[in-house]
Amino acid sequence: MTQMIFVNLPVSDLAASTRFYEAVGFTRNPQFSNEMAACMVLSDAIHVMLLTHDFWKTFTSKAIPDARDSAQVLLCLSRESREAVDAITANAQAAGGIIDPTPTQDMGFMYGRSFEDPDGHIWEVMWMDPQAAAEGPPAEAMAN
Repeated sequence: MTQMIFVNLPVSDLAASTRFYEAVGFTRNPQFSNEMAACMVLSDAIHVMLLTHDFWKTFTSKAIPDARDSAQVLLCLSRESREAVDAITANAQAAGGIIDPTPTQDMGFMYGRSFEDPDGHIWEVMWMDPQAAAEGPPAEAMAN
């Protein structure tokens, strides 16, 4: 079986979060979704579980931080081109997300932008030149 990742995120409004993630390109898997959770699929290996706060609390007694005020993780997705990075960012903005909450990165061989979902979870989206991905970044990029 291919190794997969399931990112679990607490959300304050499950329906609104589901609509947002569908707008940026995820697909809802009804088999693993109900009134407490939505399984959002980006690829065969990447799934995001959107969990209502009450359901989240059944997994941990730790407080749910407000992602608009604090950050525990920065989630990063790769895209196949610079244009695809801009497209998912534009889709996030059109769906009500905040775009570029972290600095845009343009190093020539690598390009990245970011967006926040309705709960403030930050998603970075990046593209890297396939040659740089295979061989490593250019020497001048590592000089800093």
